[in-house]
Amino acid sequence: MTSKQKPRFGIDIDGTVTTPDTLIPHINERYKTNIVLKDVIEYDFLSAFPHPVDRNEFAKWFKENEAYMYSVSTIAQDAQAILEKWQHVYELIYISARDVSVLEITQKWFENHKVPFHHIELIGSHDKLAVAKKQAVDVFFEDKHDNAVMLAEELNIPVLLFDTPYNRKSIPSNVVRINNWADANHWISKHF
Repeated sequence: MTSKQKPRFGIDIDGTVTTPDTLIPHINERYKTNIVLKDVIEYDFLSAFPHPVDRNEFAKWFKENEAYMYSVSTIAQDAQAILEKWQHVYELIYISARDVSVLEITQKWFENHKVPFHHIELIGSHDKLAVAKKQAVDVFFEDKHDNAVMLAEELNIPVLLFDTPYNRKSIPSNVVRINNWADANHWISKHF
């Protein structure tokens, strides 16, 4: 007889395990701007710029600097302690839009911050549906509005949406807006 499998948590990395504003200082330094998180009201940093920026040039700069920026990302408050507690009870499966080329840097960041993981999958795009389905996740933790809605509707699972200025559109009933990891922990304690 096999023991019941642990509930499986699909967890985004950027803006969820890391703070949603962690890339902003790098962008401000490069583009001589003073953007703050409340200025970013779309899931697109360029929408907050006070002046037009060439999207191709930005994409090139980002690609050249992403490994460094990810390596110095700020961990979200309480994320480490809560994930540390969860690792024995739940499967922690990180599914991120980061490119697979930064897998080693990502794993090193997790190790340096003592963030437990059972699996990390970097898919290089925001379409997390196929991987979340393949991994049979029971709940997902996300900060991108469109992803949260799609995962909730297509997989019929609860999605905990970390509230930010860029994801405040309306949400279906199985997307639960939370403010932080303490809220996430409270919700999980009640429902799992």
